[in-house]
Amino acid sequence: MFKPAPMMRLSVLVLERDERAVLRELGRLGAVQLTQTPAGEDTAPLSPPDRTKEIARCERIQSRAAELRRTLRVERAALGSPPQEMIFEKAEAELAALESKAQALVKRLDDCLRRAGELDGVAMQVASLGGLGLPLHETGRFEFLHFVTGSLPEGGLARLDVGNRAALLPLPAQGGREPFLALTTQSRRTALDDALKRAGFQAGKLPAAEGATADEFLAVAPRERAEIRSESERLRAELEVLAAAAAKPLAELDAWAGVERRLLEAEQCSPRTEAAVLVAGWIPKAAVPAVRGRLLARTGGRCVVEAAPPGEVPEEDIPVLLRHSRWLRPFELLVSAYGLPKYRELAPTLFVAISYVLMFGMMFGDVGHGGLLALSGCVTLLLSRAPKVRDLGSLLLANGLSSAAFGAVYGSCFGIPRWKKHALWHDPLEGDPMALMGIAIGVGVVLMSLGLLLNIVNCLRRRHWLDGVLGKFGIMGLVFYWGALALIAKAAVIRTQGWWTLALVVLLGTPVLGWAIKEPLELLVRRQAGQSSESDNGMAAAVTESLVGAFEGVLLYLANTVSFVRLAAYAMSHAALLVATFTLAAEVGRVATGGPALSVAVVIAGNLVAMVLEGIVASVQALRLEYYEFFGKFFSGEGKPFKPFSLTAEPA
Repeated sequence: MFKPAPMMRLSVLVLERDERAVLRELGRLGAVQLTQTPAGEDTAPLSPPDRTKEIARCERIQSRAAELRRTLRVERAALGSPPQEMIFEKAEAELAALESKAQALVKRLDDCLRRAGELDGVAMQVASLGGLGLPLHETGRFEFLHFVTGSLPEGGLARLDVGNRAALLPLPAQGGREPFLALTTQSRRTALDDALKRAGFQAGKLPAAEGATADEFLAVAPRERAEIRSESERLRAELEVLAAAAAKPLAELDAWAGVERRLLEAEQCSPRTEAAVLVAGWIPKAAVPAVRGRLLARTGGRCVVEAAPPGEVPEEDIPVLLRHSRWLRPFELLVSAYGLPKYRELAPTLFVAISYVLMFGMMFGDVGHGGLLALSGCVTLLLSRAPKVRDLGSLLLANGLSSAAFGAVYGSCFGIPRWKKHALWHDPLEGDPMALMGIAIGVGVVLMSLGLLLNIVNCLRRRHWLDGVLGKFGIMGLVFYWGALALIAKAAVIRTQGWWTLALVVLLGTPVLGWAIKEPLELLVRRQAGQSSESDNGMAAAVTESLVGAFEGVLLYLANTVSFVRLAAYAMSHAALLVATFTLAAEVGRVATGGPALSVAVVIAGNLVAMVLEGIVASVQALRLEYYEFFGKFFSGEGKPFKPFSLTAEPA
């Protein structure tokens, strides 16, 4: 509960012929995080193989399968069992056959659509030429006549003067231009063209239709359009049939390529000899017996499985796996949002679960609002099977119950004034607000003290002695913080006993001195151990850094403690919003027409605003206090998550 799951370094020595079988078994178990292991005297002499080309082939197969699914408009099908094993050549041949069929149908469908578009365009162009008996295939091949078709700007046709050199046939206006057909003799062709050019003529072109006049073309166009439509529908039906038939093969090809890619990537992690392979990784201690048994059974005993504690491995390199109970898992999400603890750090999930729920309830105390929040959490838990959604439901339920409990303390139920007389204490705005602020600061003192204690434990467990004793959040920090609180709380008694100066020196001066000498001492220790580096800036810089850090520490404790006053401030803000709601409702209720109904509407609206706005504010502020005032004392958030090798899902 308080520590990440214990990890072991797993080493599996297996014959090369059994490598795939071992990797497949590990992928099915999903209990081992493989690590990149270089070749060497302590591992194996030969470097891991380069599978870059094969991985690229897998990615191309997956990309082509995805593109074919888009072409056929088919969703990714779910497979009830692992994909069948195959070789690249077979997979690529199956995919190519499906692509060929799909491309042929798509090309024919595109041709139909193009022909339909061309037919409609031709029909639009020649629609105005009906009744003229104009042969569409011979307009440019008359020996004595010259045809011109096109358009002029609006009004240009009336101003065009061609005399008796040509005959003009106006056509219906289109798009602000005046189309027309002009006819003249071949001998007057040049004169007509010059006149049209001066008038801003834009040439057009009659569509060619072999052996047909405009009237004949318009007569047969509907029949051709119907034939094209029928052909298009038939091709679409064939595509739908192909899509239904290809859904499962595409899913199998995609799944096989995904599994093969992950296996190839795993092979790139393992050094080897001529006949054996070393597979290494991290495994939870509890999973070692089961994994060892499965691997020995899978290979018929032809492997050596060893598991060893992390030893001197830097904790930054050890993956972190948090395992909590069902009711703590929602708060694990809050912790993970900040980061994971390092392997040898304490996990604060239990403390977060208690403090977050209490702080939320303190700021959002109302029996009615908390009850609705808890009810929404119960509904979420009952209706959903998704783990993350259920975790959200649990979080809503816990916060709702806390809010309802504090609402009973405050005597608040939807802000109804008559409930205040039933308060176990009193409303945040009534009585003594300073007492509420004192309680809020008390919560802060407890939470910050807990953070200091956790940091001391972390430092001592990791053998960071100077940080644990002289650090701002070490033993000296705890002495300073509790000493300052004692001086504030018992100032009169200490002065009366004549211990004021001694108390200042011991409780405040000594810790600050410890902070000031911490960096120089660390520099001396590193130099004595021969661990100094170019990044060390010398003793003067270390002293300066320590003095600045000591001054910062004094301000930090003060600011962090005062920051918890927001618990009382937002509790009063929540109460004030509800008071304002009922005050406004009372004023609206005096309206002659519909006053009572308006008053009820104002109460409902005010409560909705309070629930949404204040609920969000309380959630964010409680999380802020966790992250900055609590986590900032002991929690690095720099742990690396445990990511087991798996063949059943894409790696994270």
